[in-house]
Amino acid sequence: MKKIGLFFGSFNPVHIGHMIIANFMASQTDLHQVWMVVSPQNPLKNKNTLARDRDRLHLVRLAIGDNLKLRASDIEFDLPKPSYTIDTLTYLKEKFPDKEFVLIMGGDNLGTLHKWKNYELILKDYEVYVYSRPSYVLGELESHPKVKILKAPQMDISSSYIRKCISEGQSVQYLIPEPVFEYIMSSSIYRKPS
Repeated sequence: MKKIGLFFGSFNPVHIGHMIIANFMASQTDLHQVWMVVSPQNPLKNKNTLARDRDRLHLVRLAIGDNLKLRASDIEFDLPKPSYTIDTLTYLKEKFPDKEFVLIMGGDNLGTLHKWKNYELILKDYEVYVYSRPSYVLGELESHPKVKILKAPQMDISSSYIRKCISEGQSVQYLIPEPVFEYIMSSSIYRKPS
């Protein structure tokens, strides 16, 4: 059974930090592939700063290019909103019974996992691969048998910083993959209407 890592995010926009983690998980663990699942609306995030779902999905596809170990997924676009991880996992398990799904998350998320809907069920049925993040306490779930802590290379870049730079007309070259940079520069995404 092939193991698929699910890397959820708003990817608003996708940046090299996301790509480094996705590639690390796909190439330096036992995962066969990593699906970058573009979240339509995180129940905990402000919806107003989100670019359109399809735009963000397109940017992830551009970032992945021809890397067969990575895949952009819009699986949550057609699920009820807001999307909860447990519902997405249940849906994927039914749709792809031949695959084993693993949750990928940052150490900051592990510390708050106990607040997620049906988190006990997630930990019962799924492995969780955690990339530890500096300055975040992993919490008591760090030693859970289904949790695997990995030392992935990381960059201190945030999508909100990139959006701010773009809206202020500052360069974000090298912070986002080149095809993503070219697309954003030639479009009106993340720019304030003038």
